[in-house]
Amino acid sequence: MLIRRTLRMITALAATCTVAIAGGVGTAQAEESHVSSQGQLLFYNHAYSVVDRETADAVENSAYLREFANFEVRTTTGGGLTWKGRYLKGRETYMELFGEGDLPGQDALFGSAGLAVSTERAGDLAKVTAQLKAQGVSDPAEYRQTRDFGDGVPIPWFDTIRTTSAQYEAFDPWAMEYFPEYFADPRSQTEPESYPGDVSRERYLPDTYQDRLMRDITYIRIGVTARDLAITLPVLRAGGFEVETVGKGAIATGGGTTIQLDSVAREQAGLKRVSMSLNRAVETRHEERIGRSTLAVGPGARAEWTFDAPQ
Repeated sequence: MLIRRTLRMITALAATCTVAIAGGVGTAQAEESHVSSQGQLLFYNHAYSVVDRETADAVENSAYLREFANFEVRTTTGGGLTWKGRYLKGRETYMELFGEGDLPGQDALFGSAGLAVSTERAGDLAKVTAQLKAQGVSDPAEYRQTRDFGDGVPIPWFDTIRTTSAQYEAFDPWAMEYFPEYFADPRSQTEPESYPGDVSRERYLPDTYQDRLMRDITYIRIGVTARDLAITLPVLRAGGFEVETVGKGAIATGGGTTIQLDSVAREQAGLKRVSMSLNRAVETRHEERIGRSTLAVGPGARAEWTFDAPQ
């Protein structure tokens, strides 16, 4: 996960624990990621959202989610902050959920959310920055995030770029690029690069997803304020997403994940729906009620998780 307090405060919460990734199939998949990245600079990495306490607790204690996905509840320290997240991780993509009150400041409120899109090759974030400036974003906000593995020795984790250093209202969008040094550090427990400059999502995430149903996030829908939408779209366009205006919101497509952002009032903000591909097809539909949300799995090789509207 990644959550920015603003660049005036310490930023970026997020991201999953990196566990050892074996060669063989993992290497082949990383090569696929590299090939797919040629026409696009940024790809959906992960999103986070603050849900109601009932749902957060139900997610954290769900036996079904532990069978369905590479699921983890983890406390992470980075950039001088510590946070507890509930993670569902796939081959290249993941999501992170918080409960109300889990985070400090305005990010503790229901409906707070964020979106990270990342590069697959070292150096591409500089190209994104150039694209932002070409769009008229004269002074993109840069930030370098570190991670502490618990031994008190922080390591550079990733660089980020945002449209502005001004405070977002409820939704924090950023582009990011993992450091090669992070992968090289044995504490990260990641595999060797599959091509020069490999800083891919597949390399970052563990291959444990292969033993579960969930493969990747293919669609995500989040309610954001009009102001937050305005600071998000330049980042997506700079990364090569095709952005289409839909009503007062927008749909961004590219790289295997569709991102739909609805322009809403602050009290209606937050995660609405997530669609996922599966590693194998299932014959019948299974519905799992998790707090104030419903995860529907199958039939076929897809699942959909919907979150109740705020009351």
